[in-house]
Amino acid sequence: MSATRPRRPNLTGYVFTERLGSGTYATVYKAYRNNGEKRDVHAVKCIQKSNLTRSSVENLLVEIEILKQIDHPNIVKMVDFQWDALYIYIIMEYCAGGDLSRFISTRRVLHEHIVKRFLQQIASALELLHNHNISHMDLKPQNILLSSEEQPVLKLADFGFAQYLDSSQNDALKGSPLYMAPEMITKGRYSSKVDLWSVGVILYECLFGKAPFFSNSFVELESKIKSDSPIELPRYPRITDECRNLLERLLQRNPDDRISFLEFFLHPFVDLEHRPSAECLPKGTTIVTQAVSKDKEGKYNEAAKLYGDAVKYFIPAIYFESDKRKKEALRSKVKEYVGRAEVLNSISSDLGADSLQQRNALDLMKSHPQLSSAFEGLGTAREREREGRLEEAMSLYESAIEILMTASSKENDPNSKRYLLKQIESHLKRAENLRENLKECSGNLTRDGASSSAADSQLASNQDKSQRCSMQ
Repeated sequence: MSATRPRRPNLTGYVFTERLGSGTYATVYKAYRNNGEKRDVHAVKCIQKSNLTRSSVENLLVEIEILKQIDHPNIVKMVDFQWDALYIYIIMEYCAGGDLSRFISTRRVLHEHIVKRFLQQIASALELLHNHNISHMDLKPQNILLSSEEQPVLKLADFGFAQYLDSSQNDALKGSPLYMAPEMITKGRYSSKVDLWSVGVILYECLFGKAPFFSNSFVELESKIKSDSPIELPRYPRITDECRNLLERLLQRNPDDRISFLEFFLHPFVDLEHRPSAECLPKGTTIVTQAVSKDKEGKYNEAAKLYGDAVKYFIPAIYFESDKRKKEALRSKVKEYVGRAEVLNSISSDLGADSLQQRNALDLMKSHPQLSSAFEGLGTAREREREGRLEEAMSLYESAIEILMTASSKENDPNSKRYLLKQIESHLKRAENLRENLKECSGNLTRDGASSSAADSQLASNQDKSQRCSMQ
């Protein structure tokens, strides 16, 4: 007599539709609940009782206990749990954006600024778990869900392997090999730091499109995991020094050398202080009020720093804001504050600590309003130069120098004219040095004669104009 096949999950008050995913012990369905005129949508995890082993029952009880006590915007919320003769049902919030694995695969690689926002959300969730002495134990892109496809909020899901974990060592093998910390496989003993390794693998995959131990077979994967060779980061796409530093510290094979949770939460690339939240806008507004006050007092160095500090809060405030008109208004304000900070920084860097010269330069901009965009452009050019974006820097220098020359030719005051000529001469030298660096760093320019001669011609023209201005 053949065994009777268990019936499909059936939960009173819910209508099950598509299957969202399945594992060894559970299947997750999208389900609607009729609530008067409103139809609430949920994800229902259905665990078949007959498939449960003793260890899986323990895992399930821990999962339910953890989800009952945790309420965080970056952790999937458990709405309720129920059971019948055949199934246990965990009713969760529904995330319409799919999982992070699909998000990465459709885009191949993610830009660093997007990765940073995602990482802040993951770190925020881990901070709460860490404070509750909980380790997820199975962090991977498939277990990180997106609230929606537009303006997605990341949410940690699937706490089936999660456990309360203190500083003591554990030896139960949990998780997915591709994202599993080396000490779990090579030594069979591990601590809560395994979650930090998994974060490093996820970060790597977001930035470079595949996991660092990506393999075509388990034998190859095992060989890579057990190797003592340090993990090399690809040269492209380029990432910032802060991002590189965090990756290298997360992906340390020896857990003793790996970054600690406290260091991770405080790391400048994670930057939890500036994660998008409702507090960002009021914090930024308070700081920019101070910046405007210092600006009026003529304390330009202090004002420039405060403008910059305010922008660090306004940018995540834009990300947090859902209203399109308010987003645009914030973007406009950010552009204004960034521009003002760059003007003040440019003048300060050129004139050192001489506040009188700084004031004279700002007064000069009143009679030549276009100088504001020139100084802003010079500040941006220096920033691009530091970032290694040399061609952009070159273009910005050339545009700013043209504006300075035009203002100089129209200026009658000898002192103001002398100041402008000094700026022109100084930045022409910077542009000339930059052009030489471009030639040295990239043989492409020498192969493209037109590009090289165009740059030479532009600089020569500017130098010629500079000499004519100085003789006037």
